[in-house]
Amino acid sequence: MPNQDKEYQQMTKKASPPSPKLKNMLCAFLVGGLICTIGEAFYMLYSRIGIKEETVKLLVPVTIIIITAILTGIGVFDKIAKHAGAGTLVPITGFANAVVSSGLEYTTDGKIFGTGAKMFTIAGPVIVYGCGAASLYGLIYYCFL
Repeated sequence: MPNQDKEYQQMTKKASPPSPKLKNMLCAFLVGGLICTIGEAFYMLYSRIGIKEETVKLLVPVTIIIITAILTGIGVFDKIAKHAGAGTLVPITGFANAVVSSGLEYTTDGKIFGTGAKMFTIAGPVIVYGCGAASLYGLIYYCFL
């Protein structure tokens, strides 16, 4: 068995081209930074037109989620992600893309058991563990501070 594992590793190493790590890191950094800069631009825009700061803090992520969902739906976000890699995983854009992508993938199975159910295959665990982690953090904060 160990011999087969070694042979398999050699075959995969030979078949897989080395990834340009520096280029990938630079692209991820630039695109992630661009997404954050766009968020900041929306923050400044909403603030300038006279919207209260509390509302602006809600509008910015919602705007970015909607833009990401639309770009995913028309197939543009995947092209950006192909070149940007991890830079598109800025939590809000990555989450929105994951939910919309999985919903689109199963549209042929119907609205409820296809789109609806599969959207939450990815989103469900994130929501559950996110709420659980936030609750635990809140409890720790309450007990010790």
